[in-house]
Amino acid sequence: MEIKKDAQVGENGAPTPEQLAAINVQARAKLTADQVYVFALRLCDDQVDRDLERFDTQALPELARLFLGKTGIVDHRWSSDAQVARIFATQVVQEDSVHYIKAWAYIRRGEQTREVISDIEAGIKKEVSVGCAMGKRVCSICGGEYGACGHQKGERYDGALCCVILREPLDAYEFSFVAVPAQCEAGVLKGMGPGRKSLKALAEEFGAQGEYRALLSLAQLGKQYQKALEDSVVRLCLTLELGAEEPVLRSILSRAAPEDLQKLKTALEARAAEVLPLAPQLPAPGRKNPVVESGFLI
Repeated sequence: MEIKKDAQVGENGAPTPEQLAAINVQARAKLTADQVYVFALRLCDDQVDRDLERFDTQALPELARLFLGKTGIVDHRWSSDAQVARIFATQVVQEDSVHYIKAWAYIRRGEQTREVISDIEAGIKKEVSVGCAMGKRVCSICGGEYGACGHQKGERYDGALCCVILREPLDAYEFSFVAVPAQCEAGVLKGMGPGRKSLKALAEEFGAQGEYRALLSLAQLGKQYQKALEDSVVRLCLTLELGAEEPVLRSILSRAAPEDLQKLKTALEARAAEVLPLAPQLPAPGRKNPVVESGFLI
């Protein structure tokens, strides 16, 4: 899946000798300090963002390595005329409980980049978005593959907020100056792996938006059905006093397939009927009420 996340820039100016040496590793021709403009930026961190996703802390070092040498563009336009900068150094920084990738990039000074540099200095070009590919999307509640476990990001389970953890960096593409930070729907493309498009993008490309919406609606109904099955099984387990508490039951059941949940529900209902038979309050047709010795009634 391809990821685009927001960040901010800062620490701008002329390069130090060490920075200039790192810049010249990226350059074909040797550059001097007065030919380049250097700025620092925060690419991404391990905190839950507004898409209810976060990068795995353990994935940040590899992701930082992948961003080394990647280009900076404008508005995610993957064309050579949109290139304005290049990353020459990255590191993972920890501040309190937050870990993030800090990067340094350079811009070659000239007529074409003068406005970009001026906008950075003025704080106009402040937000950036990064593009990368991650191999896994993991549910923060159960640790399973998100989308297959039944949990929904944004919902709370026993007080814990469900979010998606992005793991296994595959590639880093670029960072981009954007006028407006990416919206939620533009944040994550669901294709698993670099270069693959999401189902929504394919539907838009081939004019199948109607079919896509129909599939999405059916998927939502399926999730609701699975949630109802899970709730029924949990109630039956608690009624039969099997010894497991609700959080443990939900953690186990969240990994079960719908057909397995249905079989378990049927078996538990049969067991409940044996252990806790329902006693009718009204007599069956043709059945006489038992005779009670009235002499003992008060």
